[in-house]
Amino acid sequence: MENGLTEEKIAGLDSEDNAFSEREAVAIDFAERLATNHHSIDDAFFERLRGQFSEPEILELGMMAGQYIGFGRLLAVLDLTPRYCPV
Repeated sequence: MENGLTEEKIAGLDSEDNAFSEREAVAIDFAERLATNHHSIDDAFFERLRGQFSEPEILELGMMAGQYIGFGRLLAVLDLTPRYCPV
């Protein structure tokens, strides 16, 4: 996210006309697939990733997404997720 993540970009995550670049959109899609349907990451998807990221970047992106996914699941298993939102 070269220019940072703004409130507008976050609000537009599920919108068709969001402000994400193709590189950002592919990274978001990769993280979402890792979290919800990793079997959908096939050769065609990797070609799409390689169009935007180098091999080392893909590995780093996957490792970071995996850490966040794993940490969230650990918190859920240990019942350490907040029961309410203080905001």
